[in-house]
Amino acid sequence: MLSQTSKTAIKAVIYLSLTSRQGSRAGIREVAEKIDANEHTVGKILQMLARKGCINSLKGPAGGFFLNEQQQQQPISDIVETFEGKGLFRECGLGLSKCSASHPCPIHDEYKVARDLVEKLFREKRVQDLCDPVTNGEAYLIG
Repeated sequence: MLSQTSKTAIKAVIYLSLTSRQGSRAGIREVAEKIDANEHTVGKILQMLARKGCINSLKGPAGGFFLNEQQQQQPISDIVETFEGKGLFRECGLGLSKCSASHPCPIHDEYKVARDLVEKLFREKRVQDLCDPVTNGEAYLIG
C-alpha cells in the first residue's frame, strides 16, 4: 500500500524525532546511515518534508533537520500524504479508476476494510507514538 518513499520518510521522521528529543539536529548522511537508506533519496525526502512543514531545517555549521514539539504530535498520515497524496486512503486495491461500491473490483469489499484500518492507524498514531518504542528498545528502524 505504501511506496518505498513513504516508508523511508516515516523512518527518517522517527529518527529525527529521536535526535530532536535529545536537543540535536541531524544531517542527511546521518539519517541515511541510521535508517539504512540511500543518501540521495533521503535528501530529497527531507527537503520535501521540510517544504511541507512536517520537519524543520537549518542551514550552516550548526544546522540540520529536526522536529519541534508540534511536529512530534503530528499524525503519521501527514507524512504519508506528503508523498502519496490525500487519495491514498480512497484508492482501489487493483488501481481501477472507476471502482466503487456500485461498480466494485473483485477485492473491493475486503480491500476497503484493510484500507480503512490502515487509514485509522495512520491518523491516530503520532510521530511521538512511533518514536517511544524505538527509544525504549522495543522496536527498530533497520532490519
